Amino acid sequence: MKRRALFLTIASITAVFAFGWNLTARAAYESAPYKVLKKEGNIEIREYPDLLLAATGSKVASNGRDGSFMKLFRYISGANETKQKIAMTTPVFMEDGVKNPEALMGFVMPQSVAESGAPAPTNNGVVMHNRKGGRFAVIRFSGRINTKMAKQQEAALRTWLSKNGIEAGDRADTAGYDPPFTPGPFRRNEILIPLVDKEGDTPVSDAEAGEVSRDPKPVH
Repeated sequence: MKRRALFLTIASITAVFAFGWNLTARAAYESAPYKVLKKEGNIEIREYPDLLLAATGSKVASNGRDGSFMKLFRYISGANETKQKIAMTTPVFMEDGVKNPEALMGFVMPQSVAESGAPAPTNNGVVMHNRKGGRFAVIRFSGRINTKMAKQQEAALRTWLSKNGIEAGDRADTAGYDPPFTPGPFRRNEILIPLVDKEGDTPVSDAEAGEVSRDPKPVH
């Protein structure tokens, strides 16, 4: 009994430490800004600005997801025309990533880099891509994301949208916020579905929505 109690105590301390460490690690990265217009549980309606991405994938060159990540990592590490080192940001977007595992993958450029002009890639498998802003429905979840999990979360989000009479597009993007070594229970994953724009939409006030977020508090 004592041994079991000791084990549970150690496990609890380890979990708390891992959770705190992960929040600290995530907070070190600049995150793509957005405004929350509506929230219900782990689902949000967000408004995003246009974002500049360094991107690659099947739309740019023939390579797998791992190849895409390393090409992008080399770009921000100095494989560009000015040999500029660019800070890593969150999230890593996979546009239409639920249906296509080799979809366009993109690293968000830090705001300062986007404003001053991102250097051109020296690898012809990397391009600068403008991710159009607008309203997105987003569902947040933990775990190590895979195709089955992504499709389940997309289905849950589309069910919620249907019940609320919100019209959405066909595309479903994925977004990941954590380094590969982050334990599954502490990972932050999201599915984003672009909403069909309609005239006359009235977003909630800033007091209700909160300020534009660059690294919102995780919900697990």
